[in-house]
Amino acid sequence: MNNTTIDYADFAEYDRRQRAIEHHLLGAFFGGLAVGMLGMLLSGNGPHWAGQIYDPYAYLALSLVVGATASGFAWALLTTFLASLSTLVAAIGASALRGADPFDLTGPGAAGLNWTLALLVCLGLLAYATRRDDVWGDVAAGAVGAALIADVAARAAPGVVESEQSFWPGPAVVTGVLIVAAVLVLRRNVRGRVRALALSATLAGLVTAAMTAAMVGWFPLDG
Repeated sequence: MNNTTIDYADFAEYDRRQRAIEHHLLGAFFGGLAVGMLGMLLSGNGPHWAGQIYDPYAYLALSLVVGATASGFAWALLTTFLASLSTLVAAIGASALRGADPFDLTGPGAAGLNWTLALLVCLGLLAYATRRDDVWGDVAAGAVGAALIADVAARAAPGVVESEQSFWPGPAVVTGVLIVAAVLVLRRNVRGRVRALALSATLAGLVTAAMTAAMVGWFPLDG
């Protein structure tokens, strides 16, 4: 009679991974709902500076967390899409209930909604790429930091269409510190953190220089 040995530890590990994926999916969905609804409920009811930091950086932070904790690229794509979609749906729904224009959050029409959703998903995928231990993980973390810092610069710089005078200096400085901390957390060693921060500063500096050149008329924004 043949003796068959079954390694039940493999089944237990498989079951643990499946449960972790299920919990990640549910966490992404309900986390998106919570962040979106809380943002709209707090809008106009708290300090103005808190609202400036929450919107949009709480939504961006959710995409970063979901992407960085995914178990694979496909799961990162799915869960960041799910979290982003539930966030936007909750925020738009709560905004509509309050009598505000729902598309003020994302831009005019469906195109603005699709663009915002695509940006959030791409940010989550970049966050997943930061799990790599090689230089490409450093590049991904640097790209995340540069994108966020460029957004802060666009909101704080006078003369830019998206600028907000009250965003500088308090909310901008607080947001900048949080972005630097996020880049540091995304890397696992000193060398990677230094590379990621250097890349973030370089890319953000180039974007800021381009915005400055456009504002002083060195080259037109409209082409």
